Amino acid sequence: MKRLGDQTPRSVYVHVPFCHHRCGYCNFTLVAGRDDLMDRYLAALQSELTTVPACQVDTVFIGGGTPTHLDEDRLEKLLQTIASHFSFSSDLEFSVEANPLDVSPGKVSVLADHGVNRISLGAQSFQSRKLSVLERDHDAGVIQLAAEVTRQKIGNLSVDLIFGTPSETLEDWEADLNSAVVLDPNHLSTYGLTVEKGTSFWTRRFRGELKVPSDEIGVTFYERGIDFLGHHGFEHYEVSNFSKPGFRCRHNESCWLGKSYWAFGPGASRYVNGHRQTNHRSTTQYLKLVEAGQSPTVDSEMVDAVEAARERLIFGLRRIEGIDRVRFEAETGQTVESISGGALASLIGCELLEETGQHLRLTRKGLLVSDSIWPNFL
Repeated sequence: MKRLGDQTPRSVYVHVPFCHHRCGYCNFTLVAGRDDLMDRYLAALQSELTTVPACQVDTVFIGGGTPTHLDEDRLEKLLQTIASHFSFSSDLEFSVEANPLDVSPGKVSVLADHGVNRISLGAQSFQSRKLSVLERDHDAGVIQLAAEVTRQKIGNLSVDLIFGTPSETLEDWEADLNSAVVLDPNHLSTYGLTVEKGTSFWTRRFRGELKVPSDEIGVTFYERGIDFLGHHGFEHYEVSNFSKPGFRCRHNESCWLGKSYWAFGPGASRYVNGHRQTNHRSTTQYLKLVEAGQSPTVDSEMVDAVEAARERLIFGLRRIEGIDRVRFEAETGQTVESISGGALASLIGCELLEETGQHLRLTRKGLLVSDSIWPNFL
């Protein structure tokens, strides 16, 4: 039986690891203050792309790091490199993550001229105090200007927000939500602040220098976001994502549905023909490996049918519409019951999951504690 993950990839992710500085909460794969590596990175990326067959794709997503930290010439070279290897379908979704302070008419023109039609703007907040806590390098005025400049050539705008920061109040969060809606984006992503090991926030919290709101307060923030954005016409389609009708992130949806995808750059992880491969997270080591003619892949595993079905179940349940049991079995060769054991009945009994016809989905109660549900399926 051919699974979804066995299909020829129709999606591409490219990781750009450069940032001006690393924010205190960030544990992403990046290097700060190493712009001297940019040209080597672009050359290495071009080399890495040649290791996979050229094909047509439906979605491209450039993330980071901060892709827009590249200057106009290097940004153009990045886009040319991608376009020289992959052909684009007529309904291509081409997304690029952008830092508000980097957005300029020149860069937006370069992006638009090369087919980019969706910008994900890392606003995080519109309030000076909160932005300072998050160690961001912009303010509300910069976000507003970035949105205006983007919209001159690229109409599809997504905005990222963070809630649950130290000393944040519900009124603060409501103000951020309102400011975001005023920008009239097509898509919004809201993320509760998580303090990850290895970040400076982790060290500060360990020393007692940083206090984050309790989980209960975080749930209140999250619910307020759901209700507020729903009232303003946004469809809640995934745990952290909201969109106007017709503006879901197609790239992410493809990955959540278990389809194959290419991924390139430091720390990038691809999933092709049931095979998951992850590149070295160190940018300098990634460069050394590629420049030496070696594969930058450091982790490789064949995902068996049962494990692939479990992953498909978890990502599927993160989507608000949940899992279509019939489709799930047809695409994975597994039933939900066969891979969940007694966990399914228990979660339904606790009213964390519900069955509606042939669909299985999170209840509102389950949505609020979804991260605690996934281990039951692993």
